[in-house]
Amino acid sequence: MCRELCFRSCYIKKKIKMKTRPIQLLDVVASLKSIENEGVILGQVGTVVEKLAPGVFDVEFALQSGETIAILTMEEKDLILLHFEKA
Repeated sequence: MCRELCFRSCYIKKKIKMKTRPIQLLDVVASLKSIENEGVILGQVGTVVEKLAPGVFDVEFALQSGETIAILTMEEKDLILLHFEKA
């Protein structure tokens, strides 16, 4: 299952990378992997709250009510940038 999820994540990232920009501070992103011990599942939506290094970010995952689930350090390869308007 892990191998299948990794393959799908890489496939999705390759398809979308052609039309997206680099992730920046305060961008809305989704996780491309589950981190179940932190309460974050595949596809969980979060906000980039800090850029730690090139391609490494602190991402806050929260419920719709605003309650924080977790703030995790994640690599760009494990995130996908979400868009609310036409690119």
